Amino acid sequence: MEHITDACIDRSRPTAITLGNFDGLHQGHRALIQLTKEFAKEENLESVVFSFAPHPMLVFQKKEDFALIMSPEEKCFAMEQMGVDTYVEYPFDKEFAATSAYDFAVKLLFERMHCKVLVVGENYHFGSQRSGDYATLSRLGEEYGVKVIAVPSVQYDGARVSSSRIRQCLVDQELEQANTMLTTPYFIMGQVKEGKKLGRTIGFPTVNIEAHPLKLFPPNGVYATKTLYQGKYYYGVTNIGKNPTVNGEQKIIETYLFDFNQMIYGQTLQIFFYQFLRSEKKFADVAELQEQIAINAKQTKAYFASEAYMHWKAADE
Repeated sequence: MEHITDACIDRSRPTAITLGNFDGLHQGHRALIQLTKEFAKEENLESVVFSFAPHPMLVFQKKEDFALIMSPEEKCFAMEQMGVDTYVEYPFDKEFAATSAYDFAVKLLFERMHCKVLVVGENYHFGSQRSGDYATLSRLGEEYGVKVIAVPSVQYDGARVSSSRIRQCLVDQELEQANTMLTTPYFIMGQVKEGKKLGRTIGFPTVNIEAHPLKLFPPNGVYATKTLYQGKYYYGVTNIGKNPTVNGEQKIIETYLFDFNQMIYGQTLQIFFYQFLRSEKKFADVAELQEQIAINAKQTKAYFASEAYMHWKAADE
């Protein structure tokens, strides 16, 4: 996959393009990308996912607490897994946001990117003041010989699947709903950092992950998780928080992996979140903490042996 992060987007080969921010790569996003890949294959085109960086919400700062379901690195990783030819993160700032709908569609997509098929969501808006929509693209497409397809919104539980809805589910600890809309369970990717090594002294050695600062984390607490390391999955218990029992001060992602005893500092892990177990709590002493970790480990093993996990397990096999 070619990954473009600047304005050098001119293509010589004709393209099939889909547009959007694609945060989380949820069901709706995947429908757009899959259709784009199908057109590319049928018409011998280069498949392109055209996104923006940074996310427009970060540029306009309309929400102080805005965070990303996927970090830029996580999204690039997921795009490559989806098998697109080219992934564009076009530089986004207030000057670019003032580009007219015509200039964006015609001069950038149709001419510079040699677009022949354009796939968008039915409610997609673009250009200065969000003045462009599917009707605009359809009209311009007819004029310039570009096939424009609008894809209906994907529905889940009676409402439209969206990144904002998934963010709220994560904040509300509704992991099953968020994961269903994402199609792949919410995950955190990051490098293993050296911690205080307290876990190994109480019989539960852990790995500590440093994730992207703009990443949206579920609320502080303990979760049943599955971690991918070098092609193998390990079940475990993950704590998001500050470890108040041992006077922790900085937020960390700390995972106790079952049947795992390797030193892997500097390695990248992918941690998938499946079930919320409990909120963060300060225990009276380390012995009480040990007892609670053992309880959480037992709960996690029970979850991964339950029917609730079976459809996720089938997807991994």
